Amino acid sequence: MIALIQRVTEASVTVDGERVGEIGAGLLALVCAERDDTTRDAAALLEKMLAYRIFSDERGRMNKSLRDIGGDLLLVPQFTLAADTRSGTRPSFTPAAAPDEARQLFDYTVEQARAQNGLGLGLRLVQTGVFGAHMKVALVNDGPVTFWLSTRGR
Repeated sequence: MIALIQRVTEASVTVDGERVGEIGAGLLALVCAERDDTTRDAAALLEKMLAYRIFSDERGRMNKSLRDIGGDLLLVPQFTLAADTRSGTRPSFTPAAAPDEARQLFDYTVEQARAQNGLGLGLRLVQTGVFGAHMKVALVNDGPVTFWLSTRGR
């Protein structure tokens, strides 16, 4: 699994002119499932996103996680993160999981995030984009701060 996370002051997702997800301060996470990923990978990636210390502490150092600040999380499915761009000028998406598998892993990630939210584990709000839809994502990147996370150790 791959996530491109961005620390944001606000972010939203619109599909067919309708805003389907919107958050305030927190993380926008573009999420991608690769071939052979499992729910274990999805859980590990979510845990890393929630615990990754990219928010400023009292001294202005990146020392706090999304949980620590009680921030929002916007999860957006993005299969293009798995693109193989090593040759030519057109990306290959063979590393990406098949759509049905990717949808199941994305949905699992969302369910797990919302479950943590329901347990009061530091998340204020969990919103999502729409799997398979053409989305317009708007954000105000805070910093800018952007990190690429993977469960494959790259």
